Amino acid sequence: MVQFIADRRDIDFMLHEVLDAESLSTKHEMFEEFNKKTIDLIVSEARNLAVKEILPTQKEGDLQGCKLENGNVITPEPFKKLYKLFCEGEWVAATESQEWGGQGMPRTVSSAAAEYFNGANYPFMMYPGLTHGAGKLVEQFGTEEQKRLYLKNMYSGKWAGTMLLTEPNAGSDVGALTTSAKKNPDGTYSITGAKIFISGGEHDLTENIIHPVLARIEGAPEGTRGISLFLVPKFRVNPDGSLGEFNDVICTGIEHKLGIHANSTCSLALGSNGNCIGTLLGEENKGMKAMFVMMNEARLLVGFQGFSCATSSYIYAVNYAKQRVQGKALLDMANSNAKSVTIINHPDVRRQLMKMKVFVEGMRSILYYVNYCADMAIVGETEEERAKYQGLVEVLTPIAKGYVTDRSFEICSQGMQVYGGYGFIEEYPMAQLLRDCRITMIYEGTNGIQAMDLLGRKLSMNGGKPVMELFGEMQKTLAAAKEIESLNPYTEKIEKAFNKLAEVAIHIGQIAMSPKVLNAFANAHPFQDATGDVVLAWMLLWRATIASKKLESAKKKDKPFYEGLIKSLQFFVESYLPITMGNLIAVKNTNGAAVEIDDESFAG
Repeated sequence: MVQFIADRRDIDFMLHEVLDAESLSTKHEMFEEFNKKTIDLIVSEARNLAVKEILPTQKEGDLQGCKLENGNVITPEPFKKLYKLFCEGEWVAATESQEWGGQGMPRTVSSAAAEYFNGANYPFMMYPGLTHGAGKLVEQFGTEEQKRLYLKNMYSGKWAGTMLLTEPNAGSDVGALTTSAKKNPDGTYSITGAKIFISGGEHDLTENIIHPVLARIEGAPEGTRGISLFLVPKFRVNPDGSLGEFNDVICTGIEHKLGIHANSTCSLALGSNGNCIGTLLGEENKGMKAMFVMMNEARLLVGFQGFSCATSSYIYAVNYAKQRVQGKALLDMANSNAKSVTIINHPDVRRQLMKMKVFVEGMRSILYYVNYCADMAIVGETEEERAKYQGLVEVLTPIAKGYVTDRSFEICSQGMQVYGGYGFIEEYPMAQLLRDCRITMIYEGTNGIQAMDLLGRKLSMNGGKPVMELFGEMQKTLAAAKEIESLNPYTEKIEKAFNKLAEVAIHIGQIAMSPKVLNAFANAHPFQDATGDVVLAWMLLWRATIASKKLESAKKKDKPFYEGLIKSLQFFVESYLPITMGNLIAVKNTNGAAVEIDDESFAG
């Protein structure tokens, strides 16, 4: 079986030729250690850990799953050693300050590590991933005492972290939660409630688990305005940092799921014995605002999870197609003496692989670019520049989560198709990749919610400035591409799609503020699809522009790679962009049938 899970050549292309990751070190003191040599060493180390240690646990973790015994969750056996290795490599908080146990790595560089790690076994990666997100909340909103007690232990991976939002009757509607917090004389809070669908909510990988919990202080306003955020450890933490008594956080069950079997998805009861104590994290009634810090990070992580399944599926499918012998070549069908060929010779299989290639390259570009923008939002030279890049992160997050995971599932399904009947057999990797990928379209805000966020918040954010700046970045690529004559046929069509998107965005934004607001939101998801397609086309054009300039002086071994990037652009523009244009026309119609139809007209 193939023992690699991502395309190193394309990763290097993104880091060094598209985003020029080394420039972060030469221009910004914060990242001065991360020159090209260091970046390449980091990527190689991440790849080695992923291939040699993490990937071998993927299938075993899926088969063993997690078990609940007497309130304790037992994770797959290989995870104990693997988690220890991961923490020893200081990967849990690689992008965070060395003061708290991180490496201070640019997020642009960590993109490559994230691709390798999640591609190797993303259900395992959910444990350290959520730990980092919870630690970020402590770093940003915690008191000095909370940071002293929790942060280094979390960023080092000694303690794990989660996020407790969802309740049985309050899923996406977080404001309907019923978990309560009663203030105690010593300033702590007694927490009572139940949470469900908690990834990594209970496990045996660490000695303590720190839960950021959304709850309503007694007497606080209803809805999201009255929600506060609390830090609730599984075991209380004494003032000297040692572990105290059990904090009445009980795992009442784990879910049996379609995929991600190796991650424990728990139901947790808080304070069922009246003895769960939490401390306020941040300000009273500002919990949702604080939690969005973790949720936005988690949404980008979910984008990487979905994408990692897609890129693994693509790598497996290409290698399988090069080895699997089946049928004669199409032009030799009439030749009785012709030998059977590998299936990569069949036009329809090549079409499927081309689709996978194009979307994987485009999605990698989107995700890496968002992380590059996140770096620039920190180290930009002026406040205006930093605000610009933060705006780009905000407006692209629904695309990086919603669009990318939608397309990733399609790519995983396509990979299964390349394998044929064997793809449907659990002995081969495609079945698990498809199963694991499916949840990425649902959690951390369903993709319908991502689309509503794009339409309802991101289009109009800051008077529409971030969207206009995104369009401005696209225009820069169009201008550069127009100087390359061979790309003109594709540049022209992408520019038309770009202009159509701008037109439709203005139109649907206006409908969203009119009496036909429901019509607009019934078309929010198709609008997100079309927007994602145009962003992906922009990325492919950007890549092809660089490849075209490199081809003349490229070494012989690099020419097929650069030529392939131009073919990717050609394939997407000619085969998929017309579909996008049709979708944009449909979105502009803002048809209201779905919201106007009587409930009784649906079956059942």
